[in-house]
Amino acid sequence: MKPKTIKTIGMVISVIASLMVAGSGIGMLAGVKKVTDGLAANGAGDFIKMVGVMHIAFVLLFLYNKTFKLGFLLLCCFFGGAIAVELVHGAKLSAVFPLVLIWVGAFLRDKSVFLPVKNVINVTKTLTLNS
Repeated sequence: MKPKTIKTIGMVISVIASLMVAGSGIGMLAGVKKVTDGLAANGAGDFIKMVGVMHIAFVLLFLYNKTFKLGFLLLCCFFGGAIAVELVHGAKLSAVFPLVLIWVGAFLRDKSVFLPVKNVINVTKTLTLNS
């Protein structure tokens, strides 16, 4: 596949994941009972509005190319914490699927999010020359 096609697929996956996260954030801000009950059961009842704003803000950072890496980092940290809370409370792991989509979309959009290829190549060359 061409690099442009791969980036486009990555962007589509990123948008799908972002719509899921933003939809959840909007549900929190709107006070949708199904969303707020789940958060209240996990001990976050007092922070529902703030968590909703965080969802939307992190998604906007993730979708904008200049702040993509910051948004990716914030979303990963947020969903990592959500998974930890779900494990502690014995809830279903609903944060795993959006996180996987975020990872796949980010990797296809820009592989340097996971592995700064140029730096790895330079370090490898330096190590081989010094050996």
